[in-house]
Amino acid sequence: MADTQTVDTPPGEAGSGASGSGANGSGANEKQPKSVRVVLLALMITMMLAMLDNMIVGTAMPTIVGELGGLEHLSWVVTAYTLATASSTPLWGKLGDMYGRKGAFMTSIVIFLAGSALSGMAQDMGQLIGFRAIQGLGAGGLMVGVMAIIGDLIPPRERGKYQGMMAGVMALAMIGGPLVGGTITDNWGWRWSFYINLPLGVVALAAISVVLHLPKKRSQARIDYLGAALLTVGITSIVLVTTWGGSQYDWTSARIMELIGLGVASLVGFVFWQTKAAEPVVPLHIFRSRNFTLMAIIGFITGFVMFGATLFLPLYQQSVQGASATNSGLLLLPMLGAMLVTSMVAGRVTTNTGKYKVFPVVGSVLMVVGLYLLSTMDTGTTRFMSGVFMAVVGLGMGCLMQITMLVAQNSVQMKDMGVASSTSTLSRTLGSSFGVAIMGALFNNRVQDVMAERAGALGSKVTEQSATLNAASLAKLPAVAREAYQHAVSAGVHSAFLLGAVVSVVAVVASVFVKEVPLKGAGPKAEGSGEGEDAGAVAPTSIVEVV
Repeated sequence: MADTQTVDTPPGEAGSGASGSGANGSGANEKQPKSVRVVLLALMITMMLAMLDNMIVGTAMPTIVGELGGLEHLSWVVTAYTLATASSTPLWGKLGDMYGRKGAFMTSIVIFLAGSALSGMAQDMGQLIGFRAIQGLGAGGLMVGVMAIIGDLIPPRERGKYQGMMAGVMALAMIGGPLVGGTITDNWGWRWSFYINLPLGVVALAAISVVLHLPKKRSQARIDYLGAALLTVGITSIVLVTTWGGSQYDWTSARIMELIGLGVASLVGFVFWQTKAAEPVVPLHIFRSRNFTLMAIIGFITGFVMFGATLFLPLYQQSVQGASATNSGLLLLPMLGAMLVTSMVAGRVTTNTGKYKVFPVVGSVLMVVGLYLLSTMDTGTTRFMSGVFMAVVGLGMGCLMQITMLVAQNSVQMKDMGVASSTSTLSRTLGSSFGVAIMGALFNNRVQDVMAERAGALGSKVTEQSATLNAASLAKLPAVAREAYQHAVSAGVHSAFLLGAVVSVVAVVASVFVKEVPLKGAGPKAEGSGEGEDAGAVAPTSIVEVV
C-alpha cells in the first residue's frame, strides 16, 4: 500500500513549488491515494467522537443522577469536561508542532478513550467528575489534531472539498447525539454512553497508526511550562465565570469578581511571557497576519451564535410550539441541513476558483439577518416559519464554519499549523462559552420579568428556581401560568437572538477587511502570490506517494 507523507516547500517558492506537484490540484491530488482516504475516514471518526460525547452524555444525565446520586454536583460533570478541553486545546496544538502531529494526536485519542472507559466504570459522582476531566483533557487534542493533520495532508485550495465532510459530521453529531444517547441509555444503560467511544476510537487509532506517515520532529526547546500554566488559569477562570455567572453566583458577587480578576491577570501575564519564552505556547507573531486575527474574531462570534441557537431553539419549539422533547435534535434540522449544503457548496467553489472572501462576507450578513428573523418569533409563529428562519442562520454558518479554519491555516507557516488550528478552535470554544452565558442570562432575566408581569406571584414562584421548564412540569401548570410562560419564553428568545444579531455585526465588519491571499498549493492561480502581507506565509503542502 502506498504510504502518505507531507513535503514542505520553502515559503519563497510559493508559486513554483506548487506547480508540477500534487499541490496544484492535479497529479496526486486529482485523485487522492487510498491511504489518504483511509486517514481522512479515521479523522472523521475522531471528529465525531469529539463532538458527539457531550450530546450523548447530556441525554443520559437524569439516569446517571438516579443511580449515582449527587444532584448538587451534576453541573460539574459537564463543567469538568469543558474546562479540561478548553485549557488543553492550545497545548495539544503546540505539542504537535514541536514533537510531531501523529504522536500528539494518538496520545490525545488514548487519553480520551481511557477517560471514557473510567467514566463508564465510575461508582459515584466524584469519580465521574474526575474521569470526565481526564476525558476532556484528551478531547482537547482531538479536534485540533484533526484540523492540523488535514492541514498537513491537504493543500489549502484542495482542502475546501472536504468542508462538506466536516460539516456533515458536525450536523450528524448535533442531530443524532440526543437520539443516540436516549437509545443507548434506555436499552443498554448509561455506562454505554461512555463505552460506545471505545470501539470507534480503537478503529480510528489503528487506522492512523498504520496508514498515517508524517515527518517526525524533535524540538530541542523545552516546553513553556509557565506559559502553559498562565494560559490554563486564564482559560479556566473565563469558563468558570461564564458557567457560574448568573446561576450559582450573581454576576456582581465576590466569587465572580475574583475569577474575573484572576483571569485577566493570568492572561495579561501570559501575553507578556510569550514575548520572552524561547518556545511560546501561542507565538504572538501569528497575530501579525491580519487574516488570522480576523478569522479568530469571526470564529469567536460563530461559536457565540451557534451554541446559543442550539440551546434556545429547541426550548422555544418545545415550550411555545408544543414539539416533543424526544426529537429535539430533529428540530434543528433546517439550520443544520442548510449549514451542511452551504458548506459543501463553499468548499467546492473554493477548490475550483481559489476564491474565498465572498463566503465570510455573505455568511456573516446571512447570520445577522437570520438571527434578527429568529428574534421576531412569538407565540403565533408557525413551525414552518421558524424553520425558514433557522435555515437562513444555517446558510450563514455554513459559509463560516470551515472557511475560518481554512483561511487561518493559510495565514501561517507550516511550523505553526498546530497552534493556528488550536487557537482557532479555542476562539470558537470561548465564543460558545460566552454565548451560552450571556444569551442565557438575558433569556432568564426576561423570562422571569415577563412571568412576574403576566402571572404575578404565581409566575415568580414558577420560575424562581429556573427559567426553563421541561414538558412534564409545563403540563402541570395552571392554564394562566402556562400561557404566561409561553409568552415569557418568546420574549426571552427575542432578547437573546436580538443580542446575537447585534454581536454578529462585528463579524460582518471583520469579514470586509479580510484580504484574499491566494490559497497555497492552488496551481496557476497561486503563482505570483509573493505580494501582500500574508503571501508566502504558509509553506504549501504536497502529497506524494512513498512506495
